[in-house]
Amino acid sequence: METQRINELFKNLYNGNPWLDVTLVGTLKNLTPAQAAQKKYPGRNSIWEITNHLISWRENVLERIKGADIVTPSHNYFLPVKDTSDAAWEQTLANLNISQQKWTAFLDNMRDAELSGIYPPNGHTHYEHIHGIIQHDAYHLGQIVLLAKHPE
Repeated sequence: METQRINELFKNLYNGNPWLDVTLVGTLKNLTPAQAAQKKYPGRNSIWEITNHLISWRENVLERIKGADIVTPSHNYFLPVKDTSDAAWEQTLANLNISQQKWTAFLDNMRDAELSGIYPPNGHTHYEHIHGIIQHDAYHLGQIVLLAKHPE
């Protein structure tokens, strides 16, 4: 029951009807590759870099919950985008969708009792990791929304 509620939160933030009225898909789908790649502020990340960061962290946390011991790289999954073509942007959006499908399938099959499992390297529960990745998505979605509101 709890995993179903968590899954609904995850789905709503991705492309549903979340409490905060914006979604990842709704915000990203109308951006051009040029808008996504634009560095609006020196030393800050582009929408595209943030999106890739989201995808990598979604994969990281899912693998942690599945039992993998993962060391976060020093770049924290913020890497420059080298290919800013239409095809590359479409692939990034497809990768985000794949990460969403993996998460929803995982949560569909997760039992509530598994939420209390512990990730040994940091001592956090699976429940905390799952809510953490939802919070992480919402945090970066806010950044993306702000950057997308001011197309140059």
